[in-house]
Amino acid sequence: MKIANIETYRLAVPLIKPFKTALRTVETAYAVVVKISCDNGVVGWGEAPPTVVITGEGMDSIEAAIHQVLKPFLIQQDLNQYETIFQGIHTLLVGNTSAKAAIDMALYDCIAQQCKLPLYQYLGGHKNEIETNYTVSVNDPKEMGEDAISYVRQGFHVLKVKVGKDLIETDIERIQEIRRRIGNHIKIRLDANQGWKAKEAVRAIQKMEDLDLNIELVEQPVKAWDIEGLKQVTDHVETPIMADESVFTPKQAFEVIKTRSADLINIKLMKSGGIYQAQMINQLAEINGMECMVGSMIETRIGISAAAHFAASKKNITRFDFDAPLMLAQDVVEGGIIYNGRKITLPDSFGLGISNVQKEGDAANVKQSKMAN
Repeated sequence: MKIANIETYRLAVPLIKPFKTALRTVETAYAVVVKISCDNGVVGWGEAPPTVVITGEGMDSIEAAIHQVLKPFLIQQDLNQYETIFQGIHTLLVGNTSAKAAIDMALYDCIAQQCKLPLYQYLGGHKNEIETNYTVSVNDPKEMGEDAISYVRQGFHVLKVKVGKDLIETDIERIQEIRRRIGNHIKIRLDANQGWKAKEAVRAIQKMEDLDLNIELVEQPVKAWDIEGLKQVTDHVETPIMADESVFTPKQAFEVIKTRSADLINIKLMKSGGIYQAQMINQLAEINGMECMVGSMIETRIGISAAAHFAASKKNITRFDFDAPLMLAQDVVEGGIIYNGRKITLPDSFGLGISNVQKEGDAANVKQSKMAN
């Protein structure tokens, strides 16, 4: 099975409600969609959302990386030699992890289809159903409390709450209001998105512990580069700390694990450059007794399907953050993972299970890429 062609086009799908974090506000989900066609008729799908504040990539740079560097290398490559192909992807290009991830997931889609297996089974097949949290955007405490109770009423048992944008006292007010509205039986995970300094994070988390706000974990409290600060927070609080933006590569994961700078790692395909290196990160963590979560950017059901297949395939991945498609005003994907409230079912169809991606529509502003051929 050889790669015959690689095409890209652009998607822009509005969100139902703006998504706000300490780093950015998103009102529209943009993405570069990748379609890989093989000489035997197999088609694989991938997606790369531009997340400049995290990966440094925009729409133009994603497409340039794919068409100017990765596509010339990949055309006519034999997917039966996929180890050489994945090694080449990560050797040819520094950074550009979202572009790599889109290509990576489309290649895995093709490989699993060739093997006549759903991707999660090809990767390990640990389970075929997982449960996602739902994210509460950072707003004033009253609005966050209202959002939180709304999501709980929709059936979600775990909330991921964004903080780190304003004063710590305001963040504590936010969590107090949410806890007041939803009670103590719902799990709360905090994500500061690098919004605190180490000493601030310690003070904030210790205060939340003293107030008995029952926080399951705190994700990326400090700047991505501040591994010492991350360790300082981890060492001085009882609440588990999870590294996110601090870990893109297996090497970075190794440093966090070796120094015990965090208790958990959040793996995202857009950071790791796809499933190939995401597996390495998870294996490093598992060997050293550290559980992982798999999360996502603001993506459609293409990218989330790939992430969910990977996450469901591994025992060591115990937490799942795949709510992004539920935030979109329109679903542009046919096939893929199946949502039933908080529960996600992995399809029995081969590969990612995606049959088509919409290219035109009133609700989704879809722009054909000039570099498609």
